[in-house]
Amino acid sequence: MFNTAEIRDVKKYFTSGGFFGPARDVVKAVDGVSFYCQKGRTFGLVGESGSGKSTIAKLVAGILRPDHGKVTVHGEKDIVFQDPYSSLNPRMTVRQIVVEPLFVRGVDKQEISERAEAVLSKVRLDAGSCFFKYPHQFSGGERQRIAIARSLIKEPDLLVLDEPVSSLDVSIQADILNLLKDLQEELSLSYLFISHDLRVVEFMSDTVGVMKSGRVVEVADSEALYRYPKDPYTKKLFEAIPSF
Repeated sequence: MFNTAEIRDVKKYFTSGGFFGPARDVVKAVDGVSFYCQKGRTFGLVGESGSGKSTIAKLVAGILRPDHGKVTVHGEKDIVFQDPYSSLNPRMTVRQIVVEPLFVRGVDKQEISERAEAVLSKVRLDAGSCFFKYPHQFSGGERQRIAIARSLIKEPDLLVLDEPVSSLDVSIQADILNLLKDLQEELSLSYLFISHDLRVVEFMSDTVGVMKSGRVVEVADSEALYRYPKDPYTKKLFEAIPSF
């Protein structure tokens, strides 16, 4: 099966201190990680806070560059962040937010309008009623739909989803997760889905990688991993959740 993204022995280190004085500790945020995302499927990355998940997200999205190793994405990529309120410009209307990537590419104005209406429809928002409103006029779930629409208008092959529902109410989380599944099937999207929530990762993912201290300690088919975890750390994660 064709791989949309390949991550090979990637390392990313950060140095603490050093702004007003000498650098001190080296933090190995990502320390030799390898995995791949198959076309039209979801690779889930799960782990505790500080395990390196969000650094991986930024490396795959191109926001950060690896210190070692290689990230290869075949086609267009984009990222959807955890908090839609902070990732959307409060001074821009929904229309401006969604079409901004197309202006950068010099797309024809008529095509821009048509694509903006189409992509908002895909995320189940009515363009006519929301085009000229601002982010603060929407609920958290609606803002995340707007963020997803902004990513989709670039017609990506890969979406990096960095904790995309963790800031939403539980009742809204299911709506967004089901929307993402529907979009994946309709558009043959590949997802790198990142979360600390084991249940959400299980629901969304075909393959799952478990991260600990900058390393992926176990990778397996989702069903196999959740039934028969092999790594001691993975087993501890599952045991920490009541009635899992």
